[in-house]
Amino acid sequence: MTDDRIEISADDVQALVAAQFPHWAHLPVRPVLQGGWDNRTFHLGERMKVRLPSAQRYVAAVEKENRYLPGLAAQLPLPIPVPLAIGSPGQGYPYIWSVYDWLEGETASAQRIADMAGFAADLGEFLVALQAIDASDGPPAGEHNFHRGGALSVYDGETRACIAALGERIDGAAALAVWEAALAATWHGRPVWVHGDIAAGNLLVRDGHLAAVIDFGSSAVGDPACDLVIAWLLFSGESRSAFRRAVAADEAVWARARGWALWKALLVMAEDRNTPPAELPAAAIVETVLAEHRLAR
Repeated sequence: MTDDRIEISADDVQALVAAQFPHWAHLPVRPVLQGGWDNRTFHLGERMKVRLPSAQRYVAAVEKENRYLPGLAAQLPLPIPVPLAIGSPGQGYPYIWSVYDWLEGETASAQRIADMAGFAADLGEFLVALQAIDASDGPPAGEHNFHRGGALSVYDGETRACIAALGERIDGAAALAVWEAALAATWHGRPVWVHGDIAAGNLLVRDGHLAAVIDFGSSAVGDPACDLVIAWLLFSGESRSAFRRAVAADEAVWARARGWALWKALLVMAEDRNTPPAELPAAAIVETVLAEHRLAR
């Protein structure tokens, strides 16, 4: 995939802030230590951050987060980002952008987590709380969030193409069986809030414990299965079991979750990309998902 994301410097952000929010013009701007893919992120002073979409396809998240996150934050057991202001295009930057409060913590990794099973249970409880929030006016899953929480069938052609392209690198027949089982496990539940990108990079750790969940750009209202992929990205053994107990999902949800995990891992393998250092390699995720499907039958 061609990287069409735009670059923006701290000086550019300083100029944007000074022009549109002069009461913050005196605050220093510097890049965050670990930036994301969808947004360019900068510290604004010590207690705020600025996030700017890196491409047009990520712009829809700005208005969505500004509209919904304050209400969600008031009903969740852990901190999430709270938007403070929304900026306009300017100073050569073409999109709307946001200022948020700063949440303390480091991105999750096995080395930073004191008790992985406890961490997994806390995350599961957070997702249960998120799903319990009234979703009646939330945005349905769709193109704006890359269909997270929507139907897996959107990625049917891409997944089958990846299986074919990978050839003997994977057990193609077993992968197809997992995928087709996921497609067949049709979701009939009520729409619930989904984060859409529960991954190590969006989980913050303080003193060894889960401290916050960030980056709701892929959030929507729909099927919660997509939020369970972390079970294979970060957890294993007892921590995976603790996560499963906490979310208390039925087997159909887990079948679809395996489909989401398989799609993502196959795509990473087919494009010869690496998973983030804190997460398991894509090939290992595929093997685990295939093995769990055999046991679940």
